[in-house]
Amino acid sequence: MLRELADATIIDADRVVHAVLRDDAGVRDAILATFGPSVLEADGQINRSRLGGVVFSDPRELRRLEAIVHPAVCRLVRGELAALTRNATAVIDAVKLLDGDLGPLINTVWWVTARADKQWERLIKARGLSETEARRRLAAQPRLDIYRDRVHVIIDNSGSLVETRIQVCAALESVGTILTAQAPRAVL
Repeated sequence: MLRELADATIIDADRVVHAVLRDDAGVRDAILATFGPSVLEADGQINRSRLGGVVFSDPRELRRLEAIVHPAVCRLVRGELAALTRNATAVIDAVKLLDGDLGPLINTVWWVTARADKQWERLIKARGLSETEARRRLAAQPRLDIYRDRVHVIIDNSGSLVETRIQVCAALESVGTILTAQAPRAVL
């Protein structure tokens, strides 16, 4: 919706993470050293499903993985932002980048949420996760109450796309003054 309504360039942190896991030998070596060979495929690539099984069952393991992956992801995201034209609008679609060093680049923070039952249902349907895996992933997600002082807009996408679109349009209108003074502009 933001690509269409605000002519935004979307930087999808999941896509960046997948690229880092696939292409960054240093990250792959660090993951291997930290989590062992069971997280690798026969061709040496990271098996994200197996790695997810390890890290989403133990918050300490997730923090260890994030310490390895997040610096590389932040470098790539910064590179994508730097490549934009001066008046471009960028949307960084990310779960945990508020915890990283990209915060100062962000003009306005949007928190997209849904009721827990919708999140759970979507993880099972869209990602093919088991009920147990979906619960673990949801438990690992950051909570809004921790970040509320840094969030400018909350979008609840529990309903229909039309209902979500109405919220997005209202939010774009309300943050327009924040975005007009910045270049490149970034929305997280």
